[in-house]
Amino acid sequence: MWDTLYSQLFLLPVVLVGILAFAKGDEPERLAMGAYLLGWLAAMLVQDGQAIHGSWQLGLFALDVVMLLVFGGIAWKFRRNWPIWAAALQLIVLVSHVVIVIDPRAGMRSFYTVLNLASYGILLTIGIGSFWAWQERRAAGLE
Repeated sequence: MWDTLYSQLFLLPVVLVGILAFAKGDEPERLAMGAYLLGWLAAMLVQDGQAIHGSWQLGLFALDVVMLLVFGGIAWKFRRNWPIWAAALQLIVLVSHVVIVIDPRAGMRSFYTVLNLASYGILLTIGIGSFWAWQERRAAGLE
C-alpha cells in the first residue's frame, strides 16, 4: 500500500511524532511509538489493496487486537492518561472491524475512514503524552 498518496503523506506525521516521542518522551511514550511504528509497517504489509471493494481482513484485525493490548498494558503499568485515550481509539477501530462482519453494507470505505481518523487520534495522544513528559522533566529541572 505504499503506492497511494495517502500512505505516503501519512508518513510525515508518523515521523514527526516518532521523533518527538523518542527524543523527548519517557518509557511509555517510546514503547507506544515503537509499537505503533511496527504495527503501522505490519499493517502496510498485511492489508489487501483490493479489499476496499472486498470484505473483512483477519490480518488487520489481529494487528489491531495486539495494538489494543499494547495500549492497555501501557495504561495498566504506567500512571498516564494518554494511553487510556489511545486504547479507546483502538477499541473504536476494533468495533469497526466487528461492524464490517455483522453488516457488510457498511462498506470498506467507511471502515478505512474510521481506521485513518483513529490512527491520527492515536498519534495525537502519543504526541501529547510525549510533550507532557518533556514538560514535566523540564519543570522538575531534570532537563
